[in-house]
Amino acid sequence: MPELLLELLSEEIPARMQTRAADDLKRLVCERLNKAQLAYSRADAFVTPRRLALVVDGLPERQPDVREERKGPRVGAAEGAVQGFLRAAGLTTLEQAEVRETDKGAFYFAVREKPGADTAQVLGGLLAEVLPALPWPKSMRWGTSSFRWVRPLQNILALFDGRPVPFTLRLGDDAGEVAANARSRGHRFLAPDWFETGDFADYRGKLRSAKVMLDPAERRALIAERAAALAAAEGLRVRADEALLDEVTGLVEWPVPMLGSIDPRFMDVPPEVLITAMRAHQKYFSLLDADGKLAPRFVLVANTEATDGGAAIVAGNERVLRARLSDAKFFWDEDRKKTLESRVLRLTERVFHAKLGSDLQRTGRLAALACALAPSCGADPDLAERAAGLCKADLMSAMVGEFPELQGIMGRYYALNDGEPAEVADAIAEHYAPQGPSDRCPTAPVSTATALADKLDTLVGFFAIGEKPTGSKDPFALRRAALGVLRIVVEGRLRLPLQPIFEAAFDGYGSLIGVADRRRLKDDLLAFLADRLKVHLREQGVRHDLIAAVLADGGEDDIVRLLARVDALRAFLDTDDGANLLVAYRRASNIVRIEEAKDNRRYEGEADERLLAEPQENDLHRSLTGARAGIDTALAGERFSEAMTILAGLRLPVDGFFDHVQVNCPDPDRRENRLKLLSQIRSALGGVADFSQIEG
Repeated sequence: MPELLLELLSEEIPARMQTRAADDLKRLVCERLNKAQLAYSRADAFVTPRRLALVVDGLPERQPDVREERKGPRVGAAEGAVQGFLRAAGLTTLEQAEVRETDKGAFYFAVREKPGADTAQVLGGLLAEVLPALPWPKSMRWGTSSFRWVRPLQNILALFDGRPVPFTLRLGDDAGEVAANARSRGHRFLAPDWFETGDFADYRGKLRSAKVMLDPAERRALIAERAAALAAAEGLRVRADEALLDEVTGLVEWPVPMLGSIDPRFMDVPPEVLITAMRAHQKYFSLLDADGKLAPRFVLVANTEATDGGAAIVAGNERVLRARLSDAKFFWDEDRKKTLESRVLRLTERVFHAKLGSDLQRTGRLAALACALAPSCGADPDLAERAAGLCKADLMSAMVGEFPELQGIMGRYYALNDGEPAEVADAIAEHYAPQGPSDRCPTAPVSTATALADKLDTLVGFFAIGEKPTGSKDPFALRRAALGVLRIVVEGRLRLPLQPIFEAAFDGYGSLIGVADRRRLKDDLLAFLADRLKVHLREQGVRHDLIAAVLADGGEDDIVRLLARVDALRAFLDTDDGANLLVAYRRASNIVRIEEAKDNRRYEGEADERLLAEPQENDLHRSLTGARAGIDTALAGERFSEAMTILAGLRLPVDGFFDHVQVNCPDPDRRENRLKLLSQIRSALGGVADFSQIEG
C-alpha cells in the first residue's frame, strides 16, 4: 500500500530538541490521520541536525465513503419544522428524504452518501495544519513572518505514493513560501547537491550516498563503537557518558570519531576539571587507563571526512583545547594562592534567597546544624562543623565561577591543599549528594552530617517563607532535597529523630521562625517527607497504605524505626492470622461506628468485667488486656515482630466473640459494655498501626 514520506530540511536543530521534535511530528501527523479516517500500518520518525523525517506505511489511496443519516420531524409535522429539517440536511425537496416507521411512528430521514477524498488531497491540508503547530521549546521567526520554527526552514519533501503532496507553506510576506516537492540534499559540505527521490527506501539510500546517516540510533551506535575501538588501540577505554553520547549524536550527520592528545603540562590539573572542560566546551570523550585514571588522550567526533585522515582536524581541536585548558590551569594555580577559609567571608556577596539571607548567613546555620546532627551520624562534631562552615566557600573561587558544575569538587581539592583533614575535604565534595535518584549517597560520617544539614536547612528555610512545592512546580528543588534526606537516612540506617532536628534547624533562623510557627512547620515538614517516602518506597514495591497506617498517629519521626514497623506489619498481614484479624478489625469498627452514629455518643473506655456474661467475651477481655500491655512493651523495645505475634494471638478470641456473642442484645448495659469491648479491639490494634488505613 502507498506510503507518506515527509522531510523538513532546516538550519541546524539544537541537539536537545531533536528527539522531542521527531516524536511530536509523528504524534501530530498520526493523530490527524486517524481523525481523517486514514488508517496506516506503521509510522517511524527520524532526526538529524538538519532534518526531521517521517515515513507512514500502509495508507489507503482515498478515504472511505461515509453514509450520514439525520432524523427529521414526524410525518405530518408543521411546515416550519419540515423546512428547517430540509435546510439542515442540505435537501431541496421533501421527496429526497426517506420515510421510516419507528416505534414512535413515521419519521423523515435524510441520507447522504459522502464519497471519500483522495488521500493526497487530504494530506495536503493535513500537513499544512501540522507543521505550524509543531511545538518547540524555543522557536524563531524571520523577517515579518508570523510563521515560527526552531531554525529557518529551507525545504519540504512530501511524497505520497511517490508523487509530491500538493500543499504550500507560506512563511510570510518577505520570507516567501515553501512548496512541497520531491527533492532533498545531502551533507552540507560533503554532498550538498539536491537530488530527486521517489520513496523512503530510495530516499534513505540516496541520503547515505550523500553522507547523511538518517537514523540517530545508528549514528549513536557507530560513535560508541568507533570511539571504543580507537581507545582500545591505545590500551585505554572511553569514560562512560551517555548524556554526552546523546548530545554528540545530535550534532553530526556523518560521524567520524578521531583520537586527540592532551598537552602533558595540563595533566597536573584535577581530572574533573579536564573532563568538564573537554565535555562542556568541546564535546570530547575522555579516556581512562587500566587503573581508571584520566589518560592524556580524548576522542572527538567530526562531522566530515578528511583527505589527510583527519590530521588537520585533530591538530585544530588540540590547539583549541590547549587554550581552554590554559584558562583552567590559570584558575587552578590562582585559586590555590588563597585558603578556602579566606573565601568564607566573601559569601556575604552571594544572596541565598532574599528572605533567607546571604550564603554567609547560611554557612553559619549549616555549621551549627551539622554539629547537632553529628552524634546521630557517628561523626566528630568539630569536624562536621568545620566541613559545613567551609562547604560553600569554593563558590567564590575562579574555577567554580567558570565551571559551576564543579562546586564541592573543587572545594575538596582546595581544602586538601590547605591541610584540612581528609574527612572535612571529602564532606565538602559530597555535601550536595545525592543530586538525583541514581546518585550515590554519602556514607562517611562527617559527609553524611554535612549533606543532611545542607538539605534540611533548605527544606526548613523555604517552608518557613511559604515556598512549598505546588503541583508540578518546585523551583527550589525541595522534593529532591527531601528525597536526599530520606535516602541518606534509610541507606545509612541512621537513627535520626526528625522533630528535634527540625528544632535545631529552626534555631538557625532565629526570629524568622517564631515559637507559634514551629509546631505547624514541623507538621508540614513531616507530612512532606512522609509523602516523598511513600513515593520512594512505592517505586521499590513497598505498599503506601502500610506506611500511612504506621504514620497515622503522628508520633513516628524515626525513619528507620518506621520502616522496621512497616516490614513487620507487612509480614503479619501476609499470614492467615493477620488477614483474618484485619477483617475482624473492620467488622468491629463498622459496628461501633454505626452504633455511635445511631446513639449520638462515643463508646470508649474500659469494659466492666461485672457485665461480661458469656465465656467468649470474658476470654476476649482478658486477651485484650494482656495484649495491650505486651504490645506497649514490645513497641517500646522496638521488638516489632513480637508485637505482631501478640496481635496474632487475638485472632481466636476475636473470632469466638463474633461467633457466639450478640453485641446489640436487649440489655442496654450489656450492649454498651460489648460495644466498649469492640472499641478496645480498635485501640489494641491501633497501638501497632491504624488498621483503617490498610487497603485490600
